[in-house]
Amino acid sequence: MTRTTPSGAPAQRATRQHTAAPQPPARPAASPWQALAIVLVGAFMAVLDTFIVLVAAPAIQADLHASAADIQLILAGYQLTYAIALITGARLGDRFGRRRLFLIGMALFTLTSVGCAVAPDPGSLIAARLAQGLTAAAMFPQVFAMIQVLIPAEQRPKAFGALGAVIGMATVVGQLLGGVLLSTGFSADLFGSSWRSVFWVNVPIGLATLLLAVLRVPESRAPEARRLDLPGAVVLTVALFLLVVPLVEGRASGWPAWTWLSLAGSAPAFVAFALVERRVAAAGGAPLVHLGLLRTRPFAVGTTLVVVAYAGINSFFLVLSLTLQDGLGMDALGAGLVYTPLAVAFFAASVVAGRLAGFGRRVLQAGALVGGLGYVAAIVLVGTAGTGLTAWALAPPLVLIGVGNGLLVTPLLNAVLGNVGPKEVGMASGVLSTCQQVGGAVGVAVVGVLYYTSLGGAAHHDTGAYGHALTTAVVFNLALSAAISALLPFLPDTAAARLHAPVERPNTPPRPGT
Repeated sequence: MTRTTPSGAPAQRATRQHTAAPQPPARPAASPWQALAIVLVGAFMAVLDTFIVLVAAPAIQADLHASAADIQLILAGYQLTYAIALITGARLGDRFGRRRLFLIGMALFTLTSVGCAVAPDPGSLIAARLAQGLTAAAMFPQVFAMIQVLIPAEQRPKAFGALGAVIGMATVVGQLLGGVLLSTGFSADLFGSSWRSVFWVNVPIGLATLLLAVLRVPESRAPEARRLDLPGAVVLTVALFLLVVPLVEGRASGWPAWTWLSLAGSAPAFVAFALVERRVAAAGGAPLVHLGLLRTRPFAVGTTLVVVAYAGINSFFLVLSLTLQDGLGMDALGAGLVYTPLAVAFFAASVVAGRLAGFGRRVLQAGALVGGLGYVAAIVLVGTAGTGLTAWALAPPLVLIGVGNGLLVTPLLNAVLGNVGPKEVGMASGVLSTCQQVGGAVGVAVVGVLYYTSLGGAAHHDTGAYGHALTTAVVFNLALSAAISALLPFLPDTAAARLHAPVERPNTPPRPGT
């Protein structure tokens, strides 16, 4: 491990036994909140590109003459490589510097966005999307780690509130922004095809964020970062590949035999990963994932809650979009606008949740309850409306669901990472980010089966049939809310034992032009 002096000059390397040399205290960033705001833009872009392309899929298919399988890979390829590489990206940040990995990830994310925008055929676009997912995986987990090392412990709930709001807003804004870009003739005149604008929009934002990050974001590393656990990274990649690919591809492929074989094979692959990590730790190395952390109750229960929560969020957005566009006949822009009440409620509740950190677990319990009430209201409203269902009649339950998710997700992120020390924050952030992706994929896979089974062979714009399918799917979301409420008592109350860990100061203060 190479350490640096306050002036940024390289210092003496640690010994071969990886004993960490003492580091001189460094001056913290002048404004950690300014640095956080910059890296949150990266988090927003990474999440946005999961959803904005959903809206553009029909235009891409028509313009590039893509097959259904091509479109499936264009949509799912990003999510696939993103989910698989998150933990490795987090550990690379621990070793080589979180700021450095964020800058590399952002630069390559911007470059691959250009590759997507100029893709001349489906194969080129698929390759660019796969690469774009890898770059997002290098960038996104650094945001969690930077919150832990830049923001004082007593202010972290507000920081996680901001992160939760950004993630939620990106999820919703992706639908709305995609609709706006596709519906304007200007984007088609400027870029040749309207769908290309959903990738070009990343370029100016990415370049501006790169410049600001160079100037304002300080560097930090794990105190005893060691060589990357390559055997663990390889085995974990295989295990996640076996798990995520069938979840992402299974429903659209009709759940062929290979999807079930892949899911079955993921279990022994994860067992093999645990054995590899145990061997690495026994040999005195630095495993990719410290298994001991996974056995601690706050982290184990918290990550389980993250999986369940994101299974509910992603699956609900899927069935709502399908109902609005295929069932009620709305265009992409109109469907995106319906999300506005939910987006506003989510953002407001996320901000409030950060200020209510002193109430501890009760905030999460209130979020699960309010979200559950929103799902009940949706089931009752859609069930009684029948063929008379209108999009804006869904606004009241959408507000409740937005408030519930805002109160739940933001303090949950803090609860999971709140008791993680600086040595393990990179790994923990990678695991947490992976849980978000896996949870979303599981939720979409399950709700897709429920929704399309209930829908049967109904024709497009059959409001009654699509409404019935929506209520069937939302019962699944309600069950997830009940599961969250049942799990929350097992999560240690952060209000009862506040964390006052020292902040891991950045190794090098930010210097303009470096």
